[in-house]
Amino acid sequence: MNPGLTLKEHQDLALALSGVRRELQQRSAQLAAAYPHAGPEAVPEHLLIEALRILESVRYELDAIVGREHPDDDTREVYYPGDGQGATWRPARQS
Repeated sequence: MNPGLTLKEHQDLALALSGVRRELQQRSAQLAAAYPHAGPEAVPEHLLIEALRILESVRYELDAIVGREHPDDDTREVYYPGDGQGATWRPARQS
């Protein structure tokens, strides 16, 4: 079995994913302001929104994993820090 990530590695990954999330949000807003909300021109923005949902699924799952991997550490704010970046998408877990 693989050992998983260290707490520091989780923290670094969380920071990187937070930056990607912020960038995708900004680019989605940029496209929404520049193009219609329907038709072929809307497809890129819709795809960015889907990418954000997938990214949120990754963060959500990693949040659960870090808690299991490091039960003795305070991992409450690794993937969802108190900076207003709370979970916006909670996917249904698949078996």
